[in-house]
Amino acid sequence: MKQWNFYFSGILYGIIRDQNEDGKELNHQTLDVFTNTFNREEPFHNDDFYEVLCRRKIRRFFESLPEYEAHAGAGEERFTTSKGQVFTRRLNGDGLQANEAYMHDSCIHDSYIQREVKFPLDLYVSDGQLYAVQMSGRDYTGVLVLDGMEEHTILKEWSDRPVCAVRFAGTHMVPTADGELLASDVYLPGTIVSEHVLDPAAVCSGPFPTQVPAVLVRTPYGKHDGAEQYYRFVQRGYAVVVQDVRGREDSTGEWMPNYYEVEDGSDTLDWIAEQPWSDGNVGMTGGSYLGYVQWAAAASGNPHLKAILSSVCAGSPFIDLPRRGGCFTSGSMAWNFAMTEQRFREDRMIRSDWEEVLKLRPLRDMAKKALGIDVPFLNEWLKHPDYDDFWRKANWRERSCGHVVPALVMSGWFDDNGMGTTEALELIDEFYPTGSYKVVLGPWKHSGNANYDIHGIFMGESALRYDMDLLCFAWLDHFLKGEDNGIETTAPVEYYTLGDNRWRTGEHWPLPEIVPTVWYLDREALTLCKPQRQESDSYNYDPDSPAAHIIDVSENELEVPEDYTEEEKRDDILCYTTPVLDHDLTVTGDITAVLYLSSDCPDTDLFVRITDVDENGTSIKLADGVMDVKYRNSFEKPEFMEPDGIYEVSIRTTKLSNTFKAGHQMRFTVTSGAKNFMFPNSNTENGFDSEVNRIAHNTICRGGMQASHILVPAEKRA
Repeated sequence: MKQWNFYFSGILYGIIRDQNEDGKELNHQTLDVFTNTFNREEPFHNDDFYEVLCRRKIRRFFESLPEYEAHAGAGEERFTTSKGQVFTRRLNGDGLQANEAYMHDSCIHDSYIQREVKFPLDLYVSDGQLYAVQMSGRDYTGVLVLDGMEEHTILKEWSDRPVCAVRFAGTHMVPTADGELLASDVYLPGTIVSEHVLDPAAVCSGPFPTQVPAVLVRTPYGKHDGAEQYYRFVQRGYAVVVQDVRGREDSTGEWMPNYYEVEDGSDTLDWIAEQPWSDGNVGMTGGSYLGYVQWAAAASGNPHLKAILSSVCAGSPFIDLPRRGGCFTSGSMAWNFAMTEQRFREDRMIRSDWEEVLKLRPLRDMAKKALGIDVPFLNEWLKHPDYDDFWRKANWRERSCGHVVPALVMSGWFDDNGMGTTEALELIDEFYPTGSYKVVLGPWKHSGNANYDIHGIFMGESALRYDMDLLCFAWLDHFLKGEDNGIETTAPVEYYTLGDNRWRTGEHWPLPEIVPTVWYLDREALTLCKPQRQESDSYNYDPDSPAAHIIDVSENELEVPEDYTEEEKRDDILCYTTPVLDHDLTVTGDITAVLYLSSDCPDTDLFVRITDVDENGTSIKLADGVMDVKYRNSFEKPEFMEPDGIYEVSIRTTKLSNTFKAGHQMRFTVTSGAKNFMFPNSNTENGFDSEVNRIAHNTICRGGMQASHILVPAEKRA
């Protein structure tokens, strides 16, 4: 009989016994977090317990274990199982140097990584025997390991400290200043209730304080959804408060995304600090909207907020969503539909007719026609076509006023809220001293640290990390508990460079060693020499047939890398490409495009992309940017074009770090449509919400006095 132990963020959660060592007859014991004891041993038939925690089906792993070991024992470089799972071998040579440096991977044997899936299994092998599986996520790691082999996994990095029982202390209705009630579930370490210590025999050994710091989670998706993910904070000695934001689930008030979060966040922080179990120090955690509310709470200047764990955070409305660059994001309609009513409806995101739905006009009638009900917050958004006080109230970047809350910032190059992280990095650059921030930027999409391949494009063997939860706990332990663990002295910036496929460190963002390099547009080329003669390139943009932004709307991932080789052959896409590079060119940061545009229409959009073109001519999108031209000078005051005018338009792209290898080329493209991503601009003064479209004849000037160009943040060559 073999015993396997399942750990979640360093805590033993399950014991699985393989009775015949063939993966067929399994018994297991699972941790009861509320008593801090293990349930009785029983047959292992159901994956739910483990899947809730690490999003993997552990039972299926054991079903395939003999097959895994047969392939690994044969030393195969790549294998496909009978269930279609694909694994490639990763040796502890060059491929694992980054893991050893940044993921503290102590494995001294071979490993195999699972390819072409979200939430992969990393298999660890010694002498043909599989002894561990490591499973990464946005801010967690699960480890399934043979009993006694823990030191050969990331578990060796977790300090041996007591694990507390979890006590559910009830649902509390937190009052806001304007009279609404925010439903909040409170979980306390089993060592305390209100002001009294519990029977030590029922919990972990002490001594323990009667007051503890708290971790706040504010969510629009339901406080019960995924609450198990937050028990680990309680087990490590924190109180946890999980709250439905205003108008969602069990909270009262109007649901208006982003609008109330600064004030409601501050009111909640005050309430937590007043509780008898609270020591007055509060941290926050969560991603996406749950990241947005952290920066919103920080913008309030509330003194009780001492640290945030900002993961793939949403940003301000006209820089990120829903009005990036003044355009209107059609790709987020799946989310809008799911958030229409009081409770989250994920089923409304998955449709086969999104292409037809997104063509419905006027936009205020779209939900009624497609769902049979209105989306009140969408209708309110449409009443504010320009940036005004309504949008300003939801702009945490503008409202921050320099208040510093120590921030661990985590995002990826393909995060569709990436511009939110860009705004967070701007705030850090402007106000934060060294030691008050740490940034981790990976080759990840919005779901985070969970894919080796994105849409068929390999991110590299070191793309995933097993230490994200270690960083999160170290950050909270230092800034909320005062532990001297050195987290503030580690590299302020850790980022992953595609092409080289390795992790690097920096002292600041933007990187101080960056050399801004100007590449000029010149007859389908990008050149370092400014063309002296002024010329131009033109295309016709038809809103009824826009170029595609290659995504699956139902996936709800809007910034994935993709092959645009065929799309770039369209007549309405202008392409400018460097010569074949004779040396590696590493670009890290965001690119600024400065375009000189003329049009025969009063308004249009500009979409720009940066792609990496390999020796075979395959063009992979790495970054993009967008601007509704009428907002080129101000989101508050639209300025329409005149037919004989030439207008300077500056567009900032999403972030990237990529080494364009020798033999490759860097390409910059310009068009005016992004089907599935943005609602097409009608080229009229009614913009994206018009029932009448015009075909625009758009011209990009290059050379001479109107030399369109891109400013590229190139790293210095070694």
